[in-house]
Parts: sequence; structure tokens; C-alpha cells
Amino acid sequence: MEDMSFWDVVMKRRSVRVFTDKMPSEKDIRRVIDAACRAPSGKNKQNWHFTVISDSEMIGHIADLVTAKNGQIAESAGSPDAAERFRGFSRYSVFFRHAPVLILVFAGPYNVTGAAELKAAGLEDESRRALETAPGIQSVAAAMENLLLAAAALGLGTCWMTSANYAAAEIVSYVGRPAEGFELIAMTPLGYPADGTAPGQRDAPKAKVTFLPREMGQSR
Repeated sequence: MEDMSFWDVVMKRRSVRVFTDKMPSEKDIRRVIDAACRAPSGKNKQNWHFTVISDSEMIGHIADLVTAKNGQIAESAGSPDAAERFRGFSRYSVFFRHAPVLILVFAGPYNVTGAAELKAAGLEDESRRALETAPGIQSVAAAMENLLLAAAALGLGTCWMTSANYAAAEIVSYVGRPAEGFELIAMTPLGYPADGTAPGQRDAPKAKVTFLPREMGQSR
């Protein structure tokens, strides 16, 4: 797989939700983490941490925690219809139960440059926008994307998940926090794909880009 071009890897990557029982090698697991840690990082803070779990009982227990939390949320949803809709959605948050590896993605503290100064200057809207861009989360997201692409290059499947974040407190209580201030923001199963699912439908790139000057966009 490693002789694929970058473009091959980007086009190959997809969200995988069904895996074989084959365990990825420790070498390949370390390689995808190494790739993640080479992502660009605001102020070079590298405010990410990855907890790699390869024990099936631990993965199963995390899935149970998510299921239990989703049940609590559904019971408080306000109406039977809302509860049923949430239960239907939440079943997609535990498919990682049968993956051979689960990677938890944590984001650490990050001070947004200028936000406090803007607020002190009375520029509340500008300060709020500076915080809303969430550069610390952007750095961790870049690392996550590197991880997914590296996995695809090695023939491994992944799925960027945030739906289990409802149970972040319970999961962190179980596995531990890597360091003070780090929060669980995402996870991905990792393993060999068992299904033949094609990449999801994407909008045409031309619908997602604006060229300035516009003549540039008309040249193709």
C-alpha cells in the first residue's frame, strides 16, 4: 500500500464501520501516530494526545459506557418521539465495539493569541471571533486527519467519531486523563476493513471554492 501517491491515499480514505478480527501490527499503529504528530500545530504547541486501546474488553466497556449514557439522555429527551430519534442516532456511536483498536483523541490547553487583549480593549466581537476559530482544536484536527490518511496508506480503516463525546466524562474516568487540562474530543476505530463501502458522496469541488480574481476559476 505504501507506494500509493498522496492523491491515491486521499481518494482511497473513507469512513469504515465494519472491521475484520485481524489486529494491526504495533509497527503500523506507531506509524499512524507518528504521522499524526507531524501535523501543523499553532505556536508549535502540539497540544494533542492519543490513547491507543487494543484490549477488546476495554473497548467493549467503553462502548457500554456510551450506550448507558445515551440511554440516560434518551430518557430525558422530553417526548417519546425525541427519545426514539435519539436512540436511532446513538446506535451509530458504538459500532467501534468490534474494532481491534480504538484511538481516543485528546486536546490540551491552548491560549488564543490576542483574545484577552481584544476583550480588554473593548472589542468584544473581535475577541469572541478569535476564540471561536478554536486554533487549538484546529491543530488537533490536523493531527487527526494525518492519522486517518496514514492509516489509509497502510490499508487500514478508520472513522472520525465525535458522537461518543456525550460520554466523555465517563470514558475519561475509566481510562484516565493524559494530563491536566486535556479533554477527549474525538476517537477513531482502527483495523482492517471488512466491508466494501465506497467513499461517501462528495459535492463537486467547484461548489466549495471561490476564486479571486474570478478569471482564475474560469480557466479550467
